[in-house]
Amino acid sequence: MFTPPSAWFTGFIPDLPTPFDASDGVDLKAFAAQCERQVAAGVPALVVCETAGEASTLSPAEQEFVIRAAVDAARGRVRIIAGAMSNATSRAVELARRAEAAGADAIMSVVPAYNKPMQEGMLAHFRTIAGSTGLPVVLHDVPSRTLRPLADETLLRLVESRQFVGLRDGSGDVTRPMRLSRLLPAGFRLLSGDDSTAFGFIADGGDGAISEVANIAPDLCRTIFSHVRQGRLQSARYLDRRLMPLIACLGKASPAALKYALSVLGLMSPATRLPIVPLDAATRREVVRAFAAIADEELIDASGAKACLYDAPI
Repeated sequence: MFTPPSAWFTGFIPDLPTPFDASDGVDLKAFAAQCERQVAAGVPALVVCETAGEASTLSPAEQEFVIRAAVDAARGRVRIIAGAMSNATSRAVELARRAEAAGADAIMSVVPAYNKPMQEGMLAHFRTIAGSTGLPVVLHDVPSRTLRPLADETLLRLVESRQFVGLRDGSGDVTRPMRLSRLLPAGFRLLSGDDSTAFGFIADGGDGAISEVANIAPDLCRTIFSHVRQGRLQSARYLDRRLMPLIACLGKASPAALKYALSVLGLMSPATRLPIVPLDAATRREVVRAFAAIADEELIDASGAKACLYDAPI
């Protein structure tokens, strides 16, 4: 039965890192376990082969492999949103087609980095990608990485096509939901792409967040979202503030800090691919201290992860 993206592109959705093994290949077992943990936590969808997934270091064949692994692990219980990110439109088209062939439920397409296209170039880029696939398209605006933002006016032109179903907004602009909600078609979803401002974004009318910290504390993130939706803003703000030291650590050294945090929980290796390198000792200690701030109240999850924390290698 078809379920519209508006039903599942909401809440806290983890941007999954890609685990690597000792030979620098994709660690399929760790990845499948990561997917299963998130499904068990009740997330509506998983984002793979995107920012946290080190997509720019994965070959097209590896990306297709990871997407298929996510689809197999999900078994239809959650939706799979696959990154199709490239500053070359032709390569993004190839990735979108591979994602569709691998069984993804939607693709996520980012504003091209480095090229610095004009708004008309962005419009043509996204329309060409959408025209290459039958999948719904989630747009990704992250000016800190791409240097040029996706303008509101360009977004409104894109959503004339119902194939564009949502925006991952990494700009940190918490006013965007309030500014755009009346102008966007019904069912179009606005999700924060910035953990540090996600609470404000959702409180001002946003529909959720594509999140790195949700990889670590999915239950807590779901509770924050639920509290906001129920109008329990003080409770949500308290929990969000408890997460802030960890969010700050992740933001300083993404995705190396995220991978190290998950390795502390015994979920995957901290290995990254160049040009990302592992954390230095000082930053590892910061991550452990940030963990302690939430583990003291058992806010990570009920999987026994808390016990791993105090034995973390630093």
